[in-house]
Amino acid sequence: EGDEAAQAEEQFKKLYNLFLNVDATQVEINPLATTPDGRVVCFDAKINFDDNAEFRQKEVFAQEDTSELNQREVAAAALGLNYVGMDGNIGCLVNGAGLAMGTMDIIKLYGGEPANFLDCGGGVTPEGVAAAFNIITSDPAVKAILVNIFGGIVNCATVANGIVSACKTTKLEVPLVVRLEGTNVEEAKEIIKNSGLPIISADDLDDAAQKAVATL
Repeated sequence: EGDEAAQAEEQFKKLYNLFLNVDATQVEINPLATTPDGRVVCFDAKINFDDNAEFRQKEVFAQEDTSELNQREVAAAALGLNYVGMDGNIGCLVNGAGLAMGTMDIIKLYGGEPANFLDCGGGVTPEGVAAAFNIITSDPAVKAILVNIFGGIVNCATVANGIVSACKTTKLEVPLVVRLEGTNVEEAKEIIKNSGLPIISADDLDDAAQKAVATL
């Protein structure tokens, strides 16, 4: 009532502006209370920020404490890769979140356990693949890697060259199963076949998952 209501109104306006100005996804105040001398105060708050706005909220994101986070996830985020560690032993490198989820499901269907979710997005480059391999294999539980790439906009031949280059750069020591589909897939398969590397090619996702599980 009275002055306290006016103070609360002002607080709500400021909270709304804060929400917009820092690209928040959540601003939670608990408690919002009055003091004995009649002030309206936000005593505690929880604020979450939109990761997609990091480019314009550099000061906010610079304060993030990553010491208690999964360091593979931190390294992946720094490279623009979407990585989430899991408890399995088959590492996954996939382009597209939906395809990544489906890949993990198929691995489990055939008796395996995915070691991670890793969506490398639409830009599959040799450098990106090498970085992804380094992150995946830094997990000591990983005993095989399954690459599942659908080349729609992405050229499968470019992806194949990236995989071959990454294998040589990272000196990959675990079995690698690769399933490619889409633009220039036949050329891509020839690149992998002629690479001289022990890369296991798969015709489809079921075949890839079964071959990955069989390497364990």
